[in-house]
Amino acid sequence: MQELPIINKVAETETKIKKPNWLRVKLPTGENYKHVRGLVDNHKLHTICESGNCPNMGECWGEGTATFMILGNVCTRSCGFCAVATGRPEPVDWDEPQRVAEAIYLMKVKHAVITSVDRDELKDQGSIIWQNTIKAVKTLTPDTTLETLIPDFKGKAEDIQRVIDAAPEVVSHNIETVERLTRQVRIQAKYWRSMETLKILKAGGMRTKSGIMLGLGETKEEVVQTLKDLRNSGVDVITMGQYLQPTRKHLPVIRFVHPDEFAELREIGYQLGFDYVESGPLVRSSYHSDKHVLPGYGRGVWEAEKAAIVS
Repeated sequence: MQELPIINKVAETETKIKKPNWLRVKLPTGENYKHVRGLVDNHKLHTICESGNCPNMGECWGEGTATFMILGNVCTRSCGFCAVATGRPEPVDWDEPQRVAEAIYLMKVKHAVITSVDRDELKDQGSIIWQNTIKAVKTLTPDTTLETLIPDFKGKAEDIQRVIDAAPEVVSHNIETVERLTRQVRIQAKYWRSMETLKILKAGGMRTKSGIMLGLGETKEEVVQTLKDLRNSGVDVITMGQYLQPTRKHLPVIRFVHPDEFAELREIGYQLGFDYVESGPLVRSSYHSDKHVLPGYGRGVWEAEKAAIVS
């Protein structure tokens, strides 16, 4: 019987794996980057780009886009992979939805992404602020398409329904890892509760999306099973990327997954029926998300690639 990898923080400090060349990224530069930087600072906004130490921040901000993080920058959960601070959050800022909408308006973006920390201490899990933010953006910039990367809201249907009622173009909720590793990676989360959250969203008519990190000790068979579980939950879009350890206090990288393996998983994803598969070492949930809103686009590109190979 195959012995499965176990995440071990102590071992990581003794034998840290060298980062391969394919994970190198450019430093943030350029006028567009400075413009977005200024808007974020002036409007006192939080972005997961910064709080999550995203490797694509320079590229995305250079193109004038950012993923806004609402409900503060302190999370009530303590996931082993996440760089966002854990603790007791500040009181809800009811003016935040309007500030986010104004920033998106000033950025003049055609597509925006919004995410949030978990607010388990709130009776509504923060879902009212979520609903207000989506409505504010759609009121001020009705032509802007919107992806919302939401928490599980503890699986409470009435809270999930508030997001559905606000009708963003895409609703994303990340499964993050395989079932076996969920307790270590997403300490207060539950694998099947996340699947149920995605099912509720799909039943509400949403275009749904989820994401997986690789390199935490999962096997290929487990990843494929997770993809199958997501498809059975009605997920349309899947993103797969390499886990990168934010600090020495976080879970270690068990291995760096080669780009060829990501390419293979992309193929498997489309074969399983996903409408869009984004798979690569530097892929993050909101990477290229403007394309994820388009039904049939990703699958069309994949089918054209297959046809070109045959011909």
